Amino acid sequence: MLVIVNDTYDPMSKEAAKLVADRLRKKPNLVLGLATGSTPLGLYKELIRFHKEEGLDFSKVTTFNLDEYVGLPPSHNQSYHYFMNEHLFKHINLDPRHIHVPQGMAKDVDVFCSWYEQRIAECGGIDLQVLGIGANGHIAFNEPGSSLGSRTRIKTLTGTTRGDNSRFFKPNEDVPRYAITMGVGTIMDSKELLLLASKTGKAEAVKAAVEGPITAMCPASIIQMHRSAFVFLDKEAASELTGMYNDTWESKVFA
Repeated sequence: MLVIVNDTYDPMSKEAAKLVADRLRKKPNLVLGLATGSTPLGLYKELIRFHKEEGLDFSKVTTFNLDEYVGLPPSHNQSYHYFMNEHLFKHINLDPRHIHVPQGMAKDVDVFCSWYEQRIAECGGIDLQVLGIGANGHIAFNEPGSSLGSRTRIKTLTGTTRGDNSRFFKPNEDVPRYAITMGVGTIMDSKELLLLASKTGKAEAVKAAVEGPITAMCPASIIQMHRSAFVFLDKEAASELTGMYNDTWESKVFA
């Protein structure tokens, strides 16, 4: 695991985007795992800039999103389908046939989850998975206590997570209680991981994930076991860490 600390959010996002662009240039048919939420927005903005100004080509890329709320149609402005289209997909030359986002309106969620796992495998697995981290240490919607070997499935969201996400919904709108999410085991199967965290509200979760014990009570801590994981932080998110982290991702070479 390589931890890269930048002064603020913008340079953190730009450095992370450089890594994604590097992997895409080396493998034009990259299988890219994507996350939603406010933290990766800077990364996506920079990837769009790379596409428009430097010709970064997404035409052969296949994407898999981590999660989606159960019960929200793709047209809902808080669905992750909608989020990804607004903040990335419609701005780059990604083939819509190669986009995969969990179906929150699936009639049989279990069947869909099995298909999603199968589809990832058919594409050769995820090459690079973008991750955020929740204040309670969750990755995707794998809440504290989730099995570290779990696969794509439906999860009940904790009160903490629903409270964090309530700001995105109207006052009279109920925050979804369930989500389809890639499992921790699914995420760990990715060839490389790229986790982003920003602001002091994530500092304790980052410390638990990076320097704490590996435990299901902090699902993000499992990234310590991954052979090629990059953690991009701003100084606020890194403020609780006790180690010295001043390396760059370009210097890391894996066998």
